[in-house]
Parts: sequence; structure tokens; C-alpha cells
Amino acid sequence: MSLYSQRGVSAQKEDVHAATRNLSKGLYPRAFCKIDPDLLGGDADWVNVMHADGAGTKSILAYLYWKETGDLSVWKGIAQDAIVMNLDDLICTGIYDRMLFSSSIDRNKHRVPGEVLTALIEGTQEFLDTMATLGVNIAFLGGETADVGDVVRTVAVNGTMAARWRKSALITNEKIAAGQVIVGLASDGQAGYEQAYNSGIGSNGLTSARHDVLHKHYKTFPETFDDLVPEEVVYIGQHRLTDTLPVEGQLCTVGSLLLSPTRTFAPVVRTMIEEHFDQIHGLIHCSGGGQTKCAKYLPDGVAVVKDNLPAPPEIFRLIQTCSGSDEREMYQVFNMGIRLEVYTSEKAAEALIAIARHYGIAAQVIGRVESSVKKEVVLRTAGTEIRY
Repeated sequence: MSLYSQRGVSAQKEDVHAATRNLSKGLYPRAFCKIDPDLLGGDADWVNVMHADGAGTKSILAYLYWKETGDLSVWKGIAQDAIVMNLDDLICTGIYDRMLFSSSIDRNKHRVPGEVLTALIEGTQEFLDTMATLGVNIAFLGGETADVGDVVRTVAVNGTMAARWRKSALITNEKIAAGQVIVGLASDGQAGYEQAYNSGIGSNGLTSARHDVLHKHYKTFPETFDDLVPEEVVYIGQHRLTDTLPVEGQLCTVGSLLLSPTRTFAPVVRTMIEEHFDQIHGLIHCSGGGQTKCAKYLPDGVAVVKDNLPAPPEIFRLIQTCSGSDEREMYQVFNMGIRLEVYTSEKAAEALIAIARHYGIAAQVIGRVESSVKKEVVLRTAGTEIRY
């Protein structure tokens, strides 16, 4: 059994898929988010989309960092995580503007005081204000803040995002076909609209990252881990959050690497869609499921081969060194440096790459789509082939 499974989480969410298998998949079953008819407006040419997600267990890392340093600003990054995990799923359907966001914060009041709530709420508005300057308009419609200490040990930060969109402007992944290439957008570095280096960790795999990297010292915070998890996989790493490591010519704390706010690709996708909509045949957010995420959304009769992935950023090398996880598990749990895939023609690829680079984000062709009886994802990296 993998370390990920022993800690009570699943990269593939098998139980969730089983529980929802009898529900409608919406108008476009391959779309990244469920798309329904326009119940709000009653217009056959429009659709409604609503999506819910959050920062996951990354909030526990913020809690530890705040307890250790007193730095409240870390919570603003968690607010961004909760928004982006919704926003970057929605952009994969072609939606990039006029969205509604509602926040949901569950806390244990004994451990998480009002000043943390203030940082989370102010951080939400600040991020949405930044997006508006980049042409991505999201209205903040408030939400729910609940004191549920009997349910939540620390704090859970989630949200819901909704939009009404023209049907003709959707991207549904149905046009993904053999012969296309995959342009991958980097999750690490520093985009032009970011204030600091981003490790690329996003908001997936943080349960493994936390326990694999952090030192047993953090067992002194029993509220930060499930007491049903075997003790031998709880905080088995070597590092404190305040330890420093050299990354791309600068010293970064382990905390800043693990807590880098999830990068949004919304401004980039907005420009791509406005300038090259007809050349974008599919969009995949490599979130839960990492580099295997795309398999769920592929049409029948094709497989994906990724044979030109960049070297993983430092944060993933750190996690793998600490955990001893093999390549198969790493690429299935983490984005490994590529968090958005654009399916397009070989001819259009360079134009899309140029748009990403304009925003300060590295991008390259990472693979291709091939005809196949068996729907699968094939990774070829460092002389190793992995099939999922």
C-alpha cells in the first residue's frame, strides 16, 4: 500500500467516482466541469456551470507555519488556493470572466481566532481584485463561516464558483483527437502577476508532502493529523518549516515552498481563448491525479503520450527524496511542474507557448495524442516508461 493510501487519501478518488457514477454527467461528459442547461436564463444557447473545491489539507500547513512564526499573511495564500482550485477548473471549460464566488470556512474557534478569519476574507478580496486588473472578473458573494470544532480540528477553507456562459464558447474536450500535441504550462517560477517565486506545489498531494518532508517535531501538534493514521507514516521527514534550501539561486524556507499559493492560469487562458479559440481542442487542469488526470476526459479511441516533460521543480525532488516514493506514485499524486495542458495542433502550439511566456510562465510541447484501442496515459521520462 502506498504512503498516500496509508494516510487515508486517494489520488484517484475511487470512492467518490463510485458514489457519483449514477449521476448525470451533464451536457458534455468529457468537459472538465459538469455543464448543465441554462436554468437561470432559460436560453438554449447558454449553459450554467457550478463548481466546488478548496485548499484541502494545505490549511494544516498554514496552521503549523502560523503557530511557529506568527505570520498571518500565510492565510492569504490559503484564500488564493481555495479560489484557484475552482477558477482553474472552470477555465478548462472555456469560462474566464463574469464568475461568482462564495467562500466556505469551517473552523475550530478554540484554535483559529478571528484574526485568521480576517486574513482569509481579506485575502480572498485582494486576489479577486488582482484578477480583475487582468481581465478575469469574479464577484465575491460572501459565503458561510461556521464554528464547528466538533467536526474540524483546525480550519477548512473551501469555495463554490458559478457562471453562465454561451454554449458556442465552451471547450468540452470532445475535439481532442489523434495527431494533436499537448502544450504544458509550468506550475513553478514567477509569473508576471505573482509577487514571489512559486514552487509549483499547487493544492494537491499536500498530505503526503506534509508528512514526508516535515520533522517528527510536529507531532507536538496532534490536531494536525488523523489519530487513525499509522504512527510510522506521521511526520517522517527531516525538516522544520523555517529551514532554508537553495532554489534557483535564492534561499527559500521549506514553509514557503510547501505553501506557495496555487498559481492561476486564468489570465493566460483568457488571452489564448480570445486570440486562438478555434485552435484549443481541450484543456486539462492537472490537479488531483497529477499527470494522469487527463485520462478521465479523453474521448474514446485515443491515448496520451507524454515524452517531453520538463525536469520536476525542486519541491518535488525534495518530497521524493524524503519519502522514497517511486516515479509512478510521484507522477500520479503531484503535477510535477506542469499543471495545465492545452490540446492543440502542432501548427498552433508555438503561438500558445508565446502567450504563456508573455505572462512569464514557461511552456513547451510535452507530448501528443495517438490513436489507441486502449485509453491510457504513457509517460516517458528519465529513460523510464510508465503506463497508467
